[in-house]
Amino acid sequence: MRKRLAFVPLYLLLVGAAPAPPAPTPTEQIAMASVRAHVEFLADDLLEGRDTGSRGHAIAARYVASRFREMGLEPGGTNGSWFIEVPLRSATTAATPTVTITTPGGTQSLRWAADVTLRPSLTEAHRALTAPLVFVGYGLDEPLLGLDDYHDIDVRGAIVVALDGTPNGLPTEIAAHVGSTRAEAAARHGAVGLITLAGTGRDRGDVASGARPATSWIDPAGRTGDSSGLRARLTLSPDWQRKIFDGAPTSLKDIRAQVVTNVRPTGFALPGRITLNADSSWTDFTSPEVIARLPGTDPVRASENVVLMAHLDHLGVKPDAQTAKSGPGEDRIYNGALDNAAGVATMLEAAREFVASGRRPARSILFIANTGEEKGLLGADYLAAHPPVPPSSIVSVVDLDMPLPLYDFTDVIAFGADHSTLARTVALAGKSMGIGVSPDPMPQESIFVRSDHYSFVRRGVPAILLMTGYANGGEPVWKHFMAKVYHSPADDLSQPIMWRSLARYGMLNYAIARALADDPARPRWYPGDYFGDRFAPGEPRASRLAP
Repeated sequence: MRKRLAFVPLYLLLVGAAPAPPAPTPTEQIAMASVRAHVEFLADDLLEGRDTGSRGHAIAARYVASRFREMGLEPGGTNGSWFIEVPLRSATTAATPTVTITTPGGTQSLRWAADVTLRPSLTEAHRALTAPLVFVGYGLDEPLLGLDDYHDIDVRGAIVVALDGTPNGLPTEIAAHVGSTRAEAAARHGAVGLITLAGTGRDRGDVASGARPATSWIDPAGRTGDSSGLRARLTLSPDWQRKIFDGAPTSLKDIRAQVVTNVRPTGFALPGRITLNADSSWTDFTSPEVIARLPGTDPVRASENVVLMAHLDHLGVKPDAQTAKSGPGEDRIYNGALDNAAGVATMLEAAREFVASGRRPARSILFIANTGEEKGLLGADYLAAHPPVPPSSIVSVVDLDMPLPLYDFTDVIAFGADHSTLARTVALAGKSMGIGVSPDPMPQESIFVRSDHYSFVRRGVPAILLMTGYANGGEPVWKHFMAKVYHSPADDLSQPIMWRSLARYGMLNYAIARALADDPARPRWYPGDYFGDRFAPGEPRASRLAP
């Protein structure tokens, strides 16, 4: 990596000018040395960015396993090992597909990457398909929210055409989840394909992006992380988005005008049909989840599991094509020091503190270093679909993703805590350390549904994503990081990392996990919470008003 002078923003200089804190206690010194050692190893250039399936990631996984072994934890992987190898597949377009549209006016061939692209298939090496087109509004089907865009529309064997986005008025987290289920809804109603259109008054989207490689897990039974099972996912150019509505009861222009005025478009059959022929090529590989278990001691609760997880993977090395214009010497390694070597370090620190306490928890603890987060939450999703313990035994998940130990944090954000009693657990643990819990400062980002814990939420498990908060100078630090450092080679060890801050975050992780493991009651969803009602119907609820 090229050496360079560190740029220190003014706000960091101002934060650094505050009165010096008391000297670290011996306990803090041990924690600081521990988290620093982990981050410095995992974010070293020699690991080449820990890309999923890479040698660097495999080395990182073995490092984490060695730390678990050193602590005396039990392996939680396959056949007594520390690992569950996630079977992954990357699909690419093998040759230029042919796509034609037939309308009453005749048949026209679409130009690949200019008029149309087709997502590579993870399950069909060759696809030959002819299907009619049916417009389905937003293409959503969620009875809990009164959404039924398939009412009185027959889409069996069809390629459905749907607006992206969701109707106005839904909370952002719920809207993000429901929007992500569009393909599943289409398949559930018998469709074989999906075309998604811009749902605003302007055309947008890069047609060529629709042909990017597709990567997911694929298990021995042939099931993949793409649970929809659709055979075709197409992207059309703005021009062809309009053309497929020629001769239809309503034009695309009028449909978009309805959306602007908050009128819900209704569905109808379109006059055309699509024929496609396409080949996909596959590369199969594996990447490990690293799992350790600390057995509980309670005769009843020891069979239950609290999960503390953090993703170990990052983005690898910048491809040559992206560095060609920069010349020699450019930093090409995505070290991922804070995203997410820091999260893994604090998970390991929490595990160390459990062992150092000399007091085993009542419930068992699973410590998991996930793979494939940066490729679409793949490792955690595979694990949630193929858990190493009975699914009903997992009582809660705490996900540690990208803490920012660049300031003396005084609060944390527990994304998703407002859905379950995990809110009280985090608040009490934070209070014991003088750390507050703040509401989500960026609800528009729907962060609750965008990290590894969400794969477990979809299986009914109360879960949170924990990050350092905006208080005490945190807001400008976060904004600078997200604008200038996030997912760039600048997320490396040259940053002014405050090891005491990171150690404190690890100690908080321990306090939260300890409380969850020793609490006589399991975490519960709140009554009327959408995610609880969707994914854990019939499970007991806990009042928001309880102390």
